Amino acid sequence: MVLDNTHVPLYIQLSDLFRQRIQKGVWKTGSKLPSLEELVSEFQVARVTVRQAVDRLTHEGLLSPQRGRGTFVTGAPTDNRWLHVETTLDKLADIYRHTRPELLNIDESTRTPLISDSDGVPAEKYTFMRRVHKRDGQPYCVINIYLDSAIFAKHPVRFRKETVIPILTSMPSVEIVTAHQVLTISTADLEVAKHLGINVNAPVAEVRRVFTGPNRRVIYLAEVTYRGDSVRMEIDLKP
Repeated sequence: MVLDNTHVPLYIQLSDLFRQRIQKGVWKTGSKLPSLEELVSEFQVARVTVRQAVDRLTHEGLLSPQRGRGTFVTGAPTDNRWLHVETTLDKLADIYRHTRPELLNIDESTRTPLISDSDGVPAEKYTFMRRVHKRDGQPYCVINIYLDSAIFAKHPVRFRKETVIPILTSMPSVEIVTAHQVLTISTADLEVAKHLGINVNAPVAEVRRVFTGPNRRVIYLAEVTYRGDSVRMEIDLKP
């Protein structure tokens, strides 16, 4: 396997691969890693790159090099895939209602989203908000929100300080007729990587959500980019 050294240092890529093997149980707790020579041969990297990768995971408490014996797995990465991509509006609203993320607003303006005929009919004006959601101080998503300005005007302070979906679903004056989302697996660009604290080209999940009201009016459109290591999706398959 040849690693890509164009963006991320090789030892970081290698340590990420090692971490995945531990996470998936390929290398179980208490087991011994392949020898230095075997790892050098498998990944076609220098000996120092393997040592740097091992050192990185040693500092995380996942590996323990032992002189004369080899390197052993001593721990397992924390499972941070706490965010479930829900398939119903009620469950989606509950996630935002109960997690109460920290919000970092990084942009607000009047801006029109790109709306296709299949999405619905555009509102007269949209309030645009770009923000970062954090959990326990750790950023987990960047979100672009386009909210019908007539709706935003009813609770501007709340919409700026709270997550939008629980507010929308609790407003008697707002009728959500359809709610649709599409999830795409992608990679982080430079800006997203900076906001989420991940490497450029790291895997991310991109979600596009569209809510419509009466007469197919698009009242809410969101473009969300989640860290790939925080998302989990379960789907019940129909027999």
